[in-house]
Amino acid sequence: MIFPVSHQRRSSGSERHWQSVAREEAILTYETLDYQIQDRVLTVTLNRPDKLNAFTVTMANELVDAFRRASEDDAVGAVIVTGAGKAFCAGMDLSVQGNVFGLDESMTPTPQALEQRFEDPDMVSGVRDTGGRVSLAIYQCNKPVIGAINGVAVGIGATMTLAMDVRLMADSARLGFVFGKIGIVPEACSTWFLPRLVGMSQALDWVYTGDLINSDSALKAGLIKAVVPADELLRAAEELARRYITNRSPVAVALTRQMMLRNAAAPHPVEAHKVESLAVFYTSQGDGREGVNAFLEKREPVFSARVSTDMPDVFKP
Repeated sequence: MIFPVSHQRRSSGSERHWQSVAREEAILTYETLDYQIQDRVLTVTLNRPDKLNAFTVTMANELVDAFRRASEDDAVGAVIVTGAGKAFCAGMDLSVQGNVFGLDESMTPTPQALEQRFEDPDMVSGVRDTGGRVSLAIYQCNKPVIGAINGVAVGIGATMTLAMDVRLMADSARLGFVFGKIGIVPEACSTWFLPRLVGMSQALDWVYTGDLINSDSALKAGLIKAVVPADELLRAAEELARRYITNRSPVAVALTRQMMLRNAAAPHPVEAHKVESLAVFYTSQGDGREGVNAFLEKREPVFSARVSTDMPDVFKP
Protein backbone atom coordinates (compact mmCIF):
# COMPACT_ATOMS: atom_id res chain seq x y z
CA MET A 1 0.00 0.00 0.00
CA ILE A 2 1.35 3.41 -0.99
CA PHE A 3 -0.12 6.69 0.15
CA PRO A 4 -0.57 9.28 -2.60
CA VAL A 5 1.87 12.14 -2.34
CA SER A 6 0.76 15.60 -3.38
CA HIS A 7 3.68 17.54 -4.85
CA GLN A 8 1.82 20.84 -4.75
CA ARG A 9 -0.39 21.91 -1.87
CA ARG A 10 -2.24 25.12 -1.16
CA SER A 11 -2.00 26.28 2.42
CA SER A 12 -5.33 26.30 4.24
CA GLY A 13 -6.35 29.06 6.65
CA SER A 14 -5.44 26.82 9.56
CA GLU A 15 -2.03 26.03 8.07
CA ARG A 16 -1.31 29.71 7.46
CA HIS A 17 -2.20 30.44 11.08
CA TRP A 18 0.24 27.86 12.40
CA GLN A 19 2.92 28.93 9.95
CA SER A 20 2.64 32.43 11.42
CA VAL A 21 2.98 31.02 14.93
CA ALA A 22 6.01 28.83 14.20
CA ARG A 23 9.06 28.89 12.01
CA GLU A 24 8.77 26.96 8.76
CA GLU A 25 11.95 25.06 9.54
CA ALA A 26 13.78 24.34 12.76
CA ILE A 27 16.86 22.25 13.51
CA LEU A 28 17.99 21.15 16.95
CA THR A 29 21.41 19.56 17.41
CA TYR A 30 21.87 16.24 19.22
CA GLU A 31 24.78 13.82 19.29
CA THR A 32 22.87 10.73 18.10
CA LEU A 33 19.79 12.25 16.43
CA ASP A 34 18.84 14.60 13.64
CA TYR A 35 15.90 16.79 14.68
CA GLN A 36 14.29 18.82 11.91
CA ILE A 37 10.91 20.55 11.67
CA GLN A 38 9.42 21.54 8.35
CA ASP A 39 5.81 22.49 7.65
CA ARG A 40 4.82 21.39 11.21
CA VAL A 41 6.21 17.87 10.68
CA LEU A 42 9.14 16.96 12.92
CA THR A 43 11.44 14.25 11.59
CA VAL A 44 13.60 12.59 14.24
CA THR A 45 16.30 10.51 12.58
CA LEU A 46 18.37 8.02 14.55
CA ASN A 47 21.80 9.06 13.35
CA ARG A 48 24.55 6.51 13.97
CA PRO A 49 24.58 4.98 10.48
CA ASP A 50 28.08 3.55 10.85
CA LYS A 51 26.75 1.51 13.81
CA LEU A 52 23.40 0.71 12.11
CA ASN A 53 21.90 3.27 14.51
CA ALA A 54 22.58 1.00 17.47
CA PHE A 55 20.95 2.27 20.65
CA THR A 56 22.94 3.82 23.49
CA VAL A 57 22.15 5.49 26.80
CA THR A 58 22.93 8.82 25.14
CA MET A 59 20.42 8.08 22.38
CA ALA A 60 17.82 7.15 25.00
CA ASN A 61 18.31 10.40 26.88
CA GLU A 62 18.21 12.41 23.66
CA LEU A 63 15.03 10.69 22.47
CA VAL A 64 13.33 11.39 25.81
CA ASP A 65 14.34 15.04 25.51
CA ALA A 66 13.26 15.22 21.86
CA PHE A 67 9.78 13.88 22.56
CA ARG A 68 9.30 16.13 25.56
CA ARG A 69 10.27 19.14 23.45
CA ALA A 70 8.02 18.09 20.58
CA SER A 71 5.10 17.51 22.92
CA GLU A 72 5.05 21.14 24.07
CA ASP A 73 6.31 22.83 20.89
CA ASP A 74 3.52 24.50 18.92
CA ALA A 75 5.78 24.39 15.85
CA VAL A 76 5.33 20.61 15.84
CA GLY A 77 2.09 19.06 14.62
CA ALA A 78 3.25 15.46 14.16
CA VAL A 79 6.44 13.43 14.57
CA ILE A 80 8.12 10.96 12.22
CA VAL A 81 10.87 8.66 13.50
CA THR A 82 13.23 6.98 11.04
CA GLY A 83 16.85 5.85 10.73
CA ALA A 84 19.85 7.18 8.84
CA GLY A 85 21.45 4.89 6.28
CA LYS A 86 20.32 1.33 5.65
CA ALA A 87 19.06 0.45 9.16
CA PHE A 88 16.34 1.75 11.44
CA CYS A 89 18.00 0.56 14.65
CA ALA A 90 20.07 -2.61 15.17
CA GLY A 91 19.20 -2.82 18.85
CA MET A 92 21.36 -1.99 21.85
CA ASP A 93 25.01 -1.24 21.14
CA LEU A 94 26.61 -4.32 22.71
CA SER A 95 30.17 -3.09 22.20
CA VAL A 96 30.23 -0.64 25.12
CA GLN A 97 32.18 -1.41 28.28
CA GLY A 98 30.54 -2.57 31.50
CA ASN A 99 26.81 -3.17 31.70
CA VAL A 100 25.81 -2.58 28.06
CA PHE A 101 22.35 -1.42 29.16
CA GLY A 102 23.86 1.34 31.30
CA LEU A 103 22.61 -0.11 34.60
CA ASP A 104 24.31 0.12 38.00
CA GLU A 105 25.11 -3.44 39.07
CA SER A 106 26.02 -2.29 42.59
CA MET A 107 22.35 -1.65 43.32
CA THR A 108 19.85 -4.27 44.55
CA PRO A 109 16.45 -2.81 43.71
CA THR A 110 13.18 -4.31 44.93
CA PRO A 111 9.69 -3.67 43.54
CA GLN A 112 8.93 -1.59 46.64
CA ALA A 113 12.08 0.51 46.31
CA LEU A 114 11.46 1.14 42.61
CA GLU A 115 7.89 2.22 43.33
CA GLN A 116 8.88 4.56 46.12
CA ARG A 117 11.91 6.08 44.36
CA PHE A 118 10.77 5.86 40.75
CA GLU A 119 11.92 9.38 39.83
CA ASP A 120 15.06 9.47 41.97
CA PRO A 121 18.11 10.14 39.77
CA ASP A 122 19.92 6.99 40.90
CA MET A 123 16.90 4.85 40.05
CA VAL A 124 16.41 6.58 36.71
CA SER A 125 20.01 6.13 35.63
CA GLY A 126 20.92 2.93 37.46
CA VAL A 127 17.83 0.72 37.39
CA ARG A 128 15.13 1.89 35.02
CA ASP A 129 15.18 0.44 31.51
CA THR A 130 16.41 3.05 29.04
CA GLY A 131 14.08 1.83 26.30
CA GLY A 132 11.14 2.07 28.67
CA ARG A 133 11.94 5.69 29.40
CA VAL A 134 11.81 6.35 25.65
CA SER A 135 8.51 4.50 25.21
CA LEU A 136 6.96 6.42 28.10
CA ALA A 137 8.09 9.72 26.55
CA ILE A 138 6.44 8.68 23.28
CA TYR A 139 3.29 7.58 25.12
CA GLN A 140 3.09 10.92 26.92
CA CYS A 141 3.69 12.96 23.77
CA ASN A 142 0.83 15.25 22.70
CA LYS A 143 1.50 14.80 18.97
CA PRO A 144 0.81 11.88 16.60
CA VAL A 145 3.93 9.76 16.13
CA ILE A 146 4.64 7.78 12.95
CA GLY A 147 7.39 5.18 12.73
CA ALA A 148 9.03 5.00 9.29
CA ILE A 149 10.91 1.70 9.59
CA ASN A 150 13.41 1.96 6.77
CA GLY A 151 15.59 -1.07 7.52
CA VAL A 152 16.47 -3.63 10.16
CA ALA A 153 14.79 -2.95 13.51
CA VAL A 154 15.61 -5.45 16.25
CA GLY A 155 15.47 -5.40 20.04
CA ILE A 156 14.87 -1.84 21.17
CA GLY A 157 14.78 -0.92 17.47
CA ALA A 158 11.53 -2.88 17.26
CA THR A 159 10.08 -2.23 20.71
CA MET A 160 10.47 1.56 20.64
CA THR A 161 8.13 1.66 17.63
CA LEU A 162 5.30 -0.02 19.56
CA ALA A 163 4.48 3.17 21.46
CA MET A 164 4.11 5.05 18.18
CA ASP A 165 0.65 5.59 16.72
CA VAL A 166 1.31 4.12 13.29
CA ARG A 167 4.17 2.21 11.72
CA LEU A 168 5.06 2.22 8.02
CA MET A 169 7.64 -0.33 6.91
CA ALA A 170 9.89 -0.43 3.89
CA ASP A 171 9.35 -3.53 1.78
CA SER A 172 12.97 -4.55 2.39
CA ALA A 173 12.94 -3.97 6.17
CA ARG A 174 12.94 -6.63 8.86
CA LEU A 175 12.19 -6.46 12.58
CA GLY A 176 12.67 -8.86 15.43
CA PHE A 177 12.10 -9.26 19.16
CA VAL A 178 15.40 -11.08 19.69
CA PHE A 179 15.83 -10.76 23.45
CA GLY A 180 15.86 -14.48 24.20
CA LYS A 181 18.87 -14.96 21.94
CA ILE A 182 21.02 -12.89 24.31
CA GLY A 183 19.42 -14.08 27.54
CA ILE A 184 17.30 -11.07 28.47
CA VAL A 185 13.63 -10.15 28.45
CA PRO A 186 11.52 -7.73 26.37
CA GLU A 187 11.71 -4.08 27.45
CA ALA A 188 10.55 -0.60 26.41
CA CYS A 189 7.07 -1.34 27.84
CA SER A 190 6.68 -3.86 25.01
CA THR A 191 4.94 -6.43 27.22
CA TRP A 192 2.15 -3.82 27.55
CA PHE A 193 2.08 -2.61 23.94
CA LEU A 194 2.78 -5.68 21.80
CA PRO A 195 -0.11 -7.93 22.96
CA ARG A 196 -2.50 -5.00 22.49
CA LEU A 197 -1.32 -4.55 18.91
CA VAL A 198 -1.14 -8.14 17.66
CA GLY A 199 -2.75 -10.31 20.36
CA MET A 200 -1.15 -12.38 23.10
CA SER A 201 -0.45 -15.54 21.10
CA GLN A 202 1.30 -13.72 18.25
CA ALA A 203 3.26 -11.55 20.69
CA LEU A 204 4.52 -14.57 22.62
CA ASP A 205 5.40 -16.45 19.42
CA TRP A 206 7.48 -13.56 18.08
CA VAL A 207 9.28 -13.10 21.41
CA TYR A 208 9.85 -16.82 22.03
CA THR A 209 11.29 -17.50 18.57
CA GLY A 210 13.16 -14.24 18.09
CA ASP A 211 12.63 -14.71 14.36
CA LEU A 212 13.12 -11.80 11.97
CA ILE A 213 9.73 -10.64 10.69
CA ASN A 214 9.38 -9.38 7.14
CA SER A 215 7.11 -6.53 6.16
CA ASP A 216 4.38 -8.76 4.74
CA SER A 217 4.15 -10.77 7.99
CA ALA A 218 4.10 -7.58 10.06
CA LEU A 219 1.28 -6.21 7.89
CA LYS A 220 -0.73 -9.43 8.12
CA ALA A 221 -0.44 -9.40 11.92
CA GLY A 222 -1.63 -5.80 12.10
CA LEU A 223 1.62 -4.45 13.53
CA ILE A 224 2.13 -1.98 10.67
CA LYS A 225 -0.25 0.15 8.63
CA ALA A 226 1.41 -0.30 5.25
CA VAL A 227 4.35 -1.68 3.30
CA VAL A 228 6.03 1.00 1.19
CA PRO A 229 8.88 0.83 -1.34
CA ALA A 230 12.03 1.88 0.49
CA ASP A 231 12.67 4.93 -1.69
CA GLU A 232 9.14 6.23 -1.06
CA LEU A 233 8.92 5.53 2.69
CA LEU A 234 9.73 8.97 4.06
CA ARG A 235 7.50 10.76 1.55
CA ALA A 236 4.65 8.44 2.47
CA ALA A 237 5.20 9.10 6.18
CA GLU A 238 5.26 12.86 5.60
CA GLU A 239 2.06 12.74 3.58
CA LEU A 240 0.35 10.67 6.28
CA ALA A 241 1.52 13.11 8.97
CA ARG A 242 0.01 16.02 7.06
CA ARG A 243 -3.27 14.15 6.64
CA TYR A 244 -3.37 13.86 10.44
CA ILE A 245 -2.75 17.55 11.17
CA THR A 246 -4.01 19.65 8.25
CA ASN A 247 -7.21 21.52 9.22
CA ARG A 248 -7.18 19.81 12.63
CA SER A 249 -7.18 21.44 16.04
CA PRO A 250 -3.82 20.67 17.71
CA VAL A 251 -5.53 20.56 21.10
CA ALA A 252 -8.22 18.16 19.89
CA VAL A 253 -5.57 15.94 18.29
CA ALA A 254 -3.50 15.92 21.49
CA LEU A 255 -6.50 15.09 23.66
CA THR A 256 -7.68 12.40 21.25
CA ARG A 257 -4.29 10.68 21.32
CA GLN A 258 -4.14 10.61 25.10
CA MET A 259 -7.80 9.60 25.43
CA MET A 260 -7.33 6.62 23.12
CA LEU A 261 -4.16 5.43 24.81
CA ARG A 262 -5.42 5.83 28.36
CA ASN A 263 -9.09 4.95 28.00
CA ALA A 264 -8.38 1.74 26.08
CA ALA A 265 -6.76 0.39 29.24
CA ALA A 266 -9.47 1.64 31.64
CA PRO A 267 -11.35 -1.04 33.59
CA HIS A 268 -14.87 0.24 32.67
CA PRO A 269 -16.28 2.41 29.85
CA VAL A 270 -17.63 4.86 32.41
CA GLU A 271 -14.04 6.02 32.92
CA ALA A 272 -13.87 6.92 29.22
CA HIS A 273 -17.23 8.68 29.52
CA LYS A 274 -15.91 10.89 32.32
CA VAL A 275 -12.85 11.94 30.34
CA GLU A 276 -14.80 12.43 27.10
CA SER A 277 -17.42 14.54 28.86
CA LEU A 278 -14.84 17.02 30.11
CA ALA A 279 -12.94 16.99 26.83
CA VAL A 280 -16.06 17.72 24.77
CA PHE A 281 -17.18 20.37 27.28
CA TYR A 282 -13.96 22.37 26.95
CA THR A 283 -13.14 21.84 23.26
CA SER A 284 -16.70 22.78 22.26
CA GLN A 285 -16.05 26.25 23.69
CA GLY A 286 -12.64 26.61 22.03
CA ASP A 287 -11.65 25.30 18.63
CA GLY A 288 -14.95 23.43 18.44
CA ARG A 289 -16.84 26.71 18.11
CA GLU A 290 -14.56 27.76 15.24
CA GLY A 291 -14.96 24.35 13.61
CA VAL A 292 -18.76 24.56 13.71
CA ASN A 293 -18.76 28.11 12.36
CA ALA A 294 -16.38 27.14 9.55
CA PHE A 295 -18.64 24.22 8.60
CA LEU A 296 -21.74 26.41 8.54
CA GLU A 297 -19.95 29.13 6.58
CA LYS A 298 -18.47 26.59 4.13
CA ARG A 299 -14.87 27.65 4.73
CA GLU A 300 -11.73 26.12 6.12
CA PRO A 301 -11.33 26.44 9.90
CA VAL A 302 -8.65 28.57 11.53
CA PHE A 303 -7.93 26.82 14.81
CA SER A 304 -6.05 28.92 17.35
CA ALA A 305 -5.85 26.86 20.55
CA ARG A 306 -2.31 25.80 21.43
CA VAL A 307 -1.16 22.60 23.10
CA SER A 308 1.42 24.57 25.09
CA THR A 309 -1.17 26.79 26.80
CA ASP A 310 -4.74 25.61 26.16
CA MET A 311 -4.93 21.92 27.11
CA PRO A 312 -7.87 21.39 29.48
CA ASP A 313 -7.47 19.18 32.56
CA VAL A 314 -9.61 16.11 31.77
CA PHE A 315 -7.72 13.21 33.36
CA LYS A 316 -7.71 12.09 36.96
CA PRO A 317 -4.37 12.73 38.69
